[in-house]
Amino acid sequence: MKKILIIEDNTDINGLIAEALKKYGYEYAQAFSGTEGLLLASSERFDLAVMDLMLPGMSGEELLPKLRRDMPVIILSAKDSLDSKLSLLNGGAEDYMTKPFEIDELIARIGVRLRKSSRGEDGKGLAVKDLALDPESFSAEIGENKIPLTKQEFKIMELLMSHPKKVFSKQDIYDYAWDDYYIGEDKTINMHISNIRKKLKAFSDEEYIETVWGIGFKLKTD
Repeated sequence: MKKILIIEDNTDINGLIAEALKKYGYEYAQAFSGTEGLLLASSERFDLAVMDLMLPGMSGEELLPKLRRDMPVIILSAKDSLDSKLSLLNGGAEDYMTKPFEIDELIARIGVRLRKSSRGEDGKGLAVKDLALDPESFSAEIGENKIPLTKQEFKIMELLMSHPKKVFSKQDIYDYAWDDYYIGEDKTINMHISNIRKKLKAFSDEEYIETVWGIGFKLKTD
């Protein structure tokens, strides 16, 4: 189930969005200031954020570059000038809706952005360094080399590459890659991470998965 972060200081609008997301089967968390939104984003995993610009604590313009590294962001704002829209879209926002807005249109745009995010920005999959994922064949590619992955191996890399700055616990990884409950399957996660590393190492000297001791794993981007 996709999880959406709502950052909106107007309680009526925040509640309206939350109610609509619940109706359409999304999970959500509500923040009523920029600082609260940043705190939630740093402590939980979200698939997308819906954010106002005029926020107490930290403005949407300040918050956008901090959020966009880990999730697509849809901006809601009363500012309707072309310059404002272009500035935010060029600054990393995925979409921009002017207030007042139709809630059904917002839900539709959320669905579009989530589908786009899940298959990569160019529609061909996610990529980092010289590694790319191909969701159609459930494989990885390094240069001209196609590397077959199991379903779980592919899902693990998809999760890490979709949020390159985030550290994921083993439970986070298990919940995403397996349709089952996590019961402390450390050996299962470690084995799959090890297998992925071996497969990628055969074609590249780059390291793609970083172990964060005591926490879990993240994508190695440097």
